[in-house]
Formats: sequence, C-alpha cells, structure tokens
Amino acid sequence: MTLSQGFFLGLKTYSQANTFIRKNGLRRFFLYPLILNILLFTLGFYTIGSYSDDFTTWISTTLDVKSWEFWGADFLSSAMQWIIRLMIRLLFLLAYAYLGGYLIIIMMAPVFAIISEKTEQILSGNSNPFQWAQFFKDIRRGILLALRNLSIEIFFTIILVFLSFIPVVGIFTTVTLFLVSAYFYGFSFIDYTLERKKLNVKNSIQFIKQNKGLAIGNGTIFSLVLLIPFIGVTLAGFLSIVSVVAATLATHKACAENTTQNTNS
Repeated sequence: MTLSQGFFLGLKTYSQANTFIRKNGLRRFFLYPLILNILLFTLGFYTIGSYSDDFTTWISTTLDVKSWEFWGADFLSSAMQWIIRLMIRLLFLLAYAYLGGYLIIIMMAPVFAIISEKTEQILSGNSNPFQWAQFFKDIRRGILLALRNLSIEIFFTIILVFLSFIPVVGIFTTVTLFLVSAYFYGFSFIDYTLERKKLNVKNSIQFIKQNKGLAIGNGTIFSLVLLIPFIGVTLAGFLSIVSVVAATLATHKACAENTTQNTNS
C-alpha cells in the first residue's frame, strides 16, 4: 500500500465508522467522553483556580503589596492580581489544548480497548470470550504507547520550533508539526488492532512505519478537531470513539490486502 493509498483509506474509513457505529448499536460509547469532559473541566478549573489564588497571594506577599503607599496602589494591586489569574488560566487552556489529545488517549484507553475489540468481532463474525488479563494488557500497552508517542512528538516539536526561525524552512514547519501529530495519534488508535493480531510493540512500530499514510490519514481528522479554539479537546473526546473504530476498519482492510498480495506473490 502506497503512502497516498494508506492516507485516503485512513480518511475514508471515518465515514464508514459513523455508519458502522450507528448500525451496530455502539453509540452508547459516546457516554464515556461526555463523563471524561465533565471530570476534566471540573477538576481542571478547580485545581487551576486554587493554584492561581495561591500564586497570586505569593506574588503579593513577595512584592509586599500591602505596604504600597502611593496614589493608585490599590487599583494597581487589584489589576495585577486579575492579570495573574487570567494568565494562569490561559496557560492551562494552552497546555490542555496541546496535551489534550494524549490525555484523552490515556484516560480513554479502557474504552478504546473494548470498542476496538467489539468492532473486530463484528467484522470477523467471531465472538471471543472476554478476558480480564488481555483487557488490562491492552490498557497498559495503550497508555505506555501514548506516553512514548507524546515524548517523541515533544522532541520533534522542539526541533521544528528551532527550525521555524530559519528563512524558507520555517514555512514548512507548521505543516510538518501537524503531520507529526496526526501520525502519532493515528499510531495510538491503530495499535489496539495490532496488539490483538499478536504484534509486539517492535513489530507494531514496524507496521506503522510501512503504513505511514494509514496512520496520518487516521490521525488527521482527530488533529484537525483539536485545532478548533476552546472546544477542540471537548469535541475530540467524542471523535476519538469514531477514530478508534475507523482505525480498526482501516487496519483490518490493510492487513487483508497485505495477506492477498503476499499470497499472490
């Protein structure tokens, strides 16, 4: 499968995944990202609010704001505290937007393992008995792989940020950053299927390298949604369910095509 064939297969299976979810009664899985979003926003904003108040108090104490005795000191003190709180909340939103995709992948790992397995059972017609050991193995591998991909993506991001200051080269860094993100997101979604096919992490990495287009195509929609200001991460939580089903459909088809090609050769 060529790069372009894999890419368009990764994109095409998104529409197929929507139909597949609706026809096979899998829409109940959208309840999980709803719960996740409520927890993340509630706990996140509560924690950030608490830390911003503590940090503001520390700054005020360090600068000895209460001892200021000039005209407008009270106004300046209040304005400074308001700006500090606003900056901390904005930093939280920026960090949440950047790390939100992997936060979803890590926290939704149990759900991804179940829905990917159910998708393949429907495709194959085989109903395998549920095994707790395999379930927890899928979760552990999904989380570790997400952390691995995040670390590598951060490394590439740092390099690309420095390259962005080079004339001409910098023009392509934004697109490259997007493709890198899409690649690793797609990798995380596809790996649930590869694990069930008994591929270890090393072989899974090799499969993704040989099918870069498939990974990028699958991760592109997810990455695009994450770019939507303010609500991107919230929407991505729901889209992740579709992404995993799409990844399972695409990988199932890609493996079938590879088997056919190997048989013919």
